[in-house]
Amino acid sequence: MDKPFQFKQFTIQQHNTAMKVGTDGVLLGAWVNLDLKPFSILDIGAGTGLIALMLAQRSNAELMDAIELNSEAYEQTVNNFENSDWGDRLFCYHTSLQEFTNEIDDTYDLIISNPPFYTSTYKELPQERAMARHTESLPYKELLKSTAKLLSENGSCAFIIPFTEEVNFIAIAKENNLFLNRITHVKGNINSVVKRSLLQFSFFEKTIEKTVLVIEIERHKYTQNYINLVKDFYLKM
Repeated sequence: MDKPFQFKQFTIQQHNTAMKVGTDGVLLGAWVNLDLKPFSILDIGAGTGLIALMLAQRSNAELMDAIELNSEAYEQTVNNFENSDWGDRLFCYHTSLQEFTNEIDDTYDLIISNPPFYTSTYKELPQERAMARHTESLPYKELLKSTAKLLSENGSCAFIIPFTEEVNFIAIAKENNLFLNRITHVKGNINSVVKRSLLQFSFFEKTIEKTVLVIEIERHKYTQNYINLVKDFYLKM
């Protein structure tokens, strides 16, 4: 049985879901810019509810929805929401993004997603985890088309994706009138290749804010930039 993951202000139970707490979700939840003080937030593909809980901690958003297709992950998310200090603001829908988009007329000021992505080892993973990590379960075109429909006029959306998918992802976003505003390239250490891209878009073209985030100086010794980003969440930071 997978142990609960204890953060400073909430706990993530993760024994029923394929995708466990990982660096990607924590990075996205800590990195996304909330300067516009969103009233409403949508987390696409909740997993455990991690990102939504991080945003509940970081913001005063009154409407915080999440959607999750996998039954076990949905139940896990609901449980984690209910056991948090922000249960009255958090709600999870058990549905696909496509169905949700067709049925919901409201829009959101912030949409966030740590979408499934292809990994060369996915065939060796258990089926549920493979589905959670493979883009066929939610193609980028579907994700970005729905995001553009669900996003409020002045809202923004943020994602974390493999660096190798960056050019393609940005191009698809632009087809949906979503323009890149912020980008951070994530590296494990100063000498490693860029592994992830953190991206934030809106319907407005702006000067793109570009940064690089290096996580470790050496094994288990973290850079100050990384510590500053996640210190409000990790117990040992």
